[in-house]
Amino acid sequence: MVLLRCVLFLLTLFAAACTGPGAGSGVTRSECLAIAEQYRTHRWTPTAANVLHGTDPDGITVDTPDIGYQKPGAVPGWWVPGTVNEGIPYQWGGFATPEQFDRDITAGKAAGDVYTQRKRQLLDAAVSRYATGIDCSGFISRCWRLPRSHSTREFPSICAPLPSWDDLRPGDILNTFNSHACLFAGWQDASRTRIITYETGIPPHWLVVRHVVSANELKAKGFAPFRYRGIREG
Repeated sequence: MVLLRCVLFLLTLFAAACTGPGAGSGVTRSECLAIAEQYRTHRWTPTAANVLHGTDPDGITVDTPDIGYQKPGAVPGWWVPGTVNEGIPYQWGGFATPEQFDRDITAGKAAGDVYTQRKRQLLDAAVSRYATGIDCSGFISRCWRLPRSHSTREFPSICAPLPSWDDLRPGDILNTFNSHACLFAGWQDASRTRIITYETGIPPHWLVVRHVVSANELKAKGFAPFRYRGIREG
């Protein structure tokens, strides 16, 4: 009986390992891009209660990227209270699903929280539980259907580095350690000089966007191509 229990325990561990990140059972490429589109096109209507410029009840500084956020030298805000807005806003440390985001907005949470160097220094200690939205690594984690948000520091541990940028396929990522990540959606041109990406938290927008960027510009900034081990074809 003891031997049988040991065997069953080992089989359970083996099964968990086989279904974890890197086992090829996470998400298909088409599903990954469909999730990204949900974040980009999500429509929502905030109120003045979702605006916060100051400290939350925990003493954490929060600045929502609403139209009133216009600090000198900073990327301006965009969403407007009382109107329908499109795209889930950036939040430092955010990991909300579209459905959770809607519930949080109804509950009066701050709609987003912009990135600052101070937040970069504090990391998780600067994440407000009174705000909602998604950040760059949280967005990638949701697109890959990960059970928790993985940081840009963690992505290499669940991914395989690609030998060449030419190996990139939709659903792969471009990552800079402890900085930023974007989702690769395809090449815009046959010469492979311009990349179509989904991302959030990079100028000039504080929301999930799909846009075109220069491959050489990303390479110059230190981005490297990776493939999630749990991604499947399809």
